[in-house]
Amino acid sequence: MSISLKRLDDRHAADWDRFVLEECPDASFFHRAGWKRVIEAAYRRPCHYLYAERDGRIVGVLPLVHVKSPLFGNRLISTGFTIGGGAAALDDEASDVLEREALRLSDELGVQCLEMRRPARVTEGNGWSHQTGIYANFSRPIAGAEEDCLKQIPRKQRAVVRKAIEAGRLEDALDTRPDRFFPLYAFSMRNMGTPVFGLRFFTLLMQEFQGACDCLTVSHDGVPVSSVLNFYFRGAVMPYYTGCRPEARDLGANDYMYWRLMRRAFERGYATFDFGRSKFGTGPFSFKKNWGFEPQPIVHSFHVAGGGSPPEINPLNPKYRLFIDVWKRLPLPLANLLGPQVVRHIG
Repeated sequence: MSISLKRLDDRHAADWDRFVLEECPDASFFHRAGWKRVIEAAYRRPCHYLYAERDGRIVGVLPLVHVKSPLFGNRLISTGFTIGGGAAALDDEASDVLEREALRLSDELGVQCLEMRRPARVTEGNGWSHQTGIYANFSRPIAGAEEDCLKQIPRKQRAVVRKAIEAGRLEDALDTRPDRFFPLYAFSMRNMGTPVFGLRFFTLLMQEFQGACDCLTVSHDGVPVSSVLNFYFRGAVMPYYTGCRPEARDLGANDYMYWRLMRRAFERGYATFDFGRSKFGTGPFSFKKNWGFEPQPIVHSFHVAGGGSPPEINPLNPKYRLFIDVWKRLPLPLANLLGPQVVRHIG
């Protein structure tokens, strides 16, 4: 049967998610239809969610976000404001049809760059380039027994976890709203010189993905000191956004937080800890390696109009160094106000 291309609407969102959640091994949490609603509501960016049908059945999906900005150019991204994306399909034919449509849409929208935040499965190499060496992902199974799970952590970090457990000074709880998470996240992001996703974004996110998204917050003497927002998908827990206060380091609160997340997730039936991506040469990258996770390099694919190199829109680019240094000095309320306006231009 021939393949037909369609665009996602509210009537077919359940079919899209059924394909992502149950039928396509290639799909990730970031292919879920709810991201379209969150991104459009939080950042007013047009989303082009394409899907391929064969004989009335979805056989492939491709979420695309159009980010047009005077600061960072005119781009079509799969998937903007998240990681991953790209075509998730049951076969090469469906993937090729979706990627060709993405190229056609790029021409129609006049974008400078089409970005797939995973390898594009292209049959025609014209104009495509692939970028590695910026991000790596970290993932491994969660050991069932607590002692075995502790032994998965290298000795130095394991000692920090044991000390925090034995001190008995920390408490952890799951939240279904971002109220306690956001101040810690915003504080950490400002200190790194990185604009924040706004509180509205996180509120929409947790409302949209109820049951598949929560925050684990660690408190000391009743005061939140570290928190992480997590996604749950196909047997894996993914700590994705995080933040902490300065005292968290001395308390071992961050290490304790991830340990407790592992144990809580395992008890709920999640067998994989997906530590997410980090940039090579950064503190988070080293932290995850120190926890015994092996980096798995991530490939991004780009199609640049007229050829040339893809844009380097990441904090490792030296031209953003001054911006980062200035941002670190902003008063926190001002950084929280301006952050979402900057983020919507970055994608």
